[in-house]
Amino acid sequence: MKKLLLLPIFIMSLQMFSQQLVYEPKNPNFGGDTFNYQWLLSSAEAQNTIEDPNAQQDEQESDLQRFTENLNSQLLNLVSRSLFSDQFGDAGLTPGNYTFGSLSVEIFPSDEGLVISILDVETGEQTQVIIPQ
Repeated sequence: MKKLLLLPIFIMSLQMFSQQLVYEPKNPNFGGDTFNYQWLLSSAEAQNTIEDPNAQQDEQESDLQRFTENLNSQLLNLVSRSLFSDQFGDAGLTPGNYTFGSLSVEIFPSDEGLVISILDVETGEQTQVIIPQ
């Protein structure tokens, strides 16, 4: 009889010391504390061993490399000026359609100014330059 009375008391005492378990996420993207964000980011970056092949290296250019790039830039500028003067003459930009290799250039006036539409026929890429009046 004593054992039967002790059994409910023992079961009730177990319930008094138990608590409800609550899930709380760590990641702020899923409702966790926003102060965990920096810790999670630094932890992920520390574990990342994959290097980006497209990332630019922090190498200093030599004087020879800078000179070569400058020379190439000036030569391309000279060629483009020559093409520009051959195509447009002294009158400058005049409305019309022009072709430079695979580039199709259309120049026309609009309310915003002089519009230059450039289309690469081979790739389909296009851009538009507006020269305000």
